[in-house]
Amino acid sequence: MPFFAYKARDARGELLSGVLESADRNAVADQLFSTGMTPVDITETRKPAGSGSGGEAWWVRLTEQKITSIDVQLFSRQLYTLLKAGVPIMRGLAGLQESAVNRSFAKVLKDLRESLDAGRELSAAMRRHPDVFSHFYLSMVRIGEATGRMEEIFMRLFVHIEFEREMRARVKSALRYPMFVMTAMVAAIAVINLFVIPAFAGVYKGFNAELPLMTRILIATSNFTISYWPLILVAAIGAGLGFRMIIRTEEGRFRWDRIKLRIPIVGKIMLKATLARFARSFALASKSGVPIVQGLSVVSETVDNAYIASRINQMRDGVERGESILRTAASAGVFTPVVLQMVAVGEETGELDSLMEEVAGMYEREVDYELKTLSAQIEPILISGLAILVLVLALGVFLPIWDLGKAAMGR
Repeated sequence: MPFFAYKARDARGELLSGVLESADRNAVADQLFSTGMTPVDITETRKPAGSGSGGEAWWVRLTEQKITSIDVQLFSRQLYTLLKAGVPIMRGLAGLQESAVNRSFAKVLKDLRESLDAGRELSAAMRRHPDVFSHFYLSMVRIGEATGRMEEIFMRLFVHIEFEREMRARVKSALRYPMFVMTAMVAAIAVINLFVIPAFAGVYKGFNAELPLMTRILIATSNFTISYWPLILVAAIGAGLGFRMIIRTEEGRFRWDRIKLRIPIVGKIMLKATLARFARSFALASKSGVPIVQGLSVVSETVDNAYIASRINQMRDGVERGESILRTAASAGVFTPVVLQMVAVGEETGELDSLMEEVAGMYEREVDYELKTLSAQIEPILISGLAILVLVLALGVFLPIWDLGKAAMGR
């Protein structure tokens, strides 16, 4: 449908402008009248306001400020406060748009207002921005619209986003030191192969003696790296791009997400963090009055792991067939016996949402402990890798010099 730029006056006589998508001018006028505004001018436009020319739009998209999870989190908290105070949502969105620090998010708020003006529901308006509002966020907003508990939903979404941010921050903080050490090791190996070993190889040529096996391996590796480094670089980039293409497919992502959970040390942390996210999201959906089957469908899209999502969908299918949550959770094969026991108690007492929050808290504490000790667990592996690297270099670089020294002393 075409877009129409309009100017209209509200009940207080203030002049407002915007862009609406509709069938024709008469339909736009009807939409404006239905929202209490009197149209002044309606003209057809090819693009929504602010899109600009092709080159300008490309430059704006490249340089505009990115919308982060903090922006969505603060928006949820502010909208909760406004709705709880009885402020109409249109007026609340207008105030948030004017006070928004992130101008990109202000544009999103403007589009939400225009969509509401056009008669759309808030969840439908948010669906136009999938990069900003997740599927879980949209599902919870739809639940709030259906139950009339919008302010409560936004407060719970605020807490949920805060938990997600804290979890990601902890993981990044714990992996910072190991990633730094691994990067330094890779850089050291590259420098040694490209500069150090070739210098020693020139010295060894003057020995006119048979070199040890380790030295020959190092020299051959260095020569290969120097001769074919463009090919190695292209192969590495190709492997990275190929891996990204594979994990973007449904089957590739499923396999990779399953492999991630089996990685030593890190895999168990990912599993516990994912299950904590599942338990927290399920408790949130359950407390909001979402039916169990629908709640499992919504939550499966929030765990950010295709393998765990398939297990949750398996639980949903079992519940649809009339099986108990305990039985479906046990057949999923990802929960610990303690969690299954708490699910059994919650299902029997009708306090499943509260006990799922306890499960989430338990997993979060375990993840917190694992992250605090992650560096200590990885350090032996890193030290062993460094020791092997030093040993190989010592044997390959200094053993010929050592043998030459012994031969000279024997004379």
